[in-house]
Amino acid sequence: MHSETRSYRTGDREVVLDLTADCADVVEGRGDGILQLFVPHATAGIAILETGAGSDDDLLAALGDLLPADDRWRHRHGSPGHGRSHVMPAIVPPHATVPVLDGRLALGTWQSICLVDLNVDNDVREVRFSFLHG
Repeated sequence: MHSETRSYRTGDREVVLDLTADCADVVEGRGDGILQLFVPHATAGIAILETGAGSDDDLLAALGDLLPADDRWRHRHGSPGHGRSHVMPAIVPPHATVPVLDGRLALGTWQSICLVDLNVDNDVREVRFSFLHG
């Protein structure tokens, strides 16, 4: 197994950050297997979706509707609505598995692998990439 961790600066706003190029870099030349991504944070997730055509913004809007940034949350430290960030990984899980064929991600035409972060209080995220040979 090959495993590495990379850091990403997500800033002070909600973000869907495309990791597809980094995923492709991790698996390049490694043959067949699977790529496992994991975010070791209680307030971030990994999603596979289309980006660049508005779906990433639609995801943030949908999460905003499902998990409003207000004072309803029992987990109350940090920015208003911070507690929702701790609920989000139940909807957008902190992991994803992608097949790899001949050193290339076996994604659909419009699929991208993205880090989803609603937590505006923590601007740096780690993602662990683990490639398991087939």
